Amino acid sequence: MAQEGGCMCGNIRYTVEGEPVGTALCHCRDCRKISGSTYSSNAIYPEDGFKLVKGSPKKHVKTADGGNEITSFFCGDCGSTMWRDTASFAGNKVIKVGTLDDDNALKTHEPKIELFTPTRVPWVPEIPGAEQKQTMA
Repeated sequence: MAQEGGCMCGNIRYTVEGEPVGTALCHCRDCRKISGSTYSSNAIYPEDGFKLVKGSPKKHVKTADGGNEITSFFCGDCGSTMWRDTASFAGNKVIKVGTLDDDNALKTHEPKIELFTPTRVPWVPEIPGAEQKQTMA
């Protein structure tokens, strides 16, 4: 079953099919910057189930906190970051769960792992049962 998502203004739209191969909260500084919050909520989907269906996102490439190059895809009009590509998750798209249209997406994509936990802000507790990782590895 395909899920649809996109940016806040609707100029960029995508679909993902299948189940995510992982769900993660990331506490790295890069994810804080890109989300404007304390962490990012991500679902990792195989790239062969991903399809851009409307618009042309802009992209920003940098060396991430983990040392790998990471490419962020975002809307040039409203600024929403929708997905990222990185060698750490080669063959997959790291979808920002909040950009999925389903109102229950954050509920159904509960994180099973937390990344870069040493940089977690002190007032955000661990997710019970989620694996806690120092980095991405």
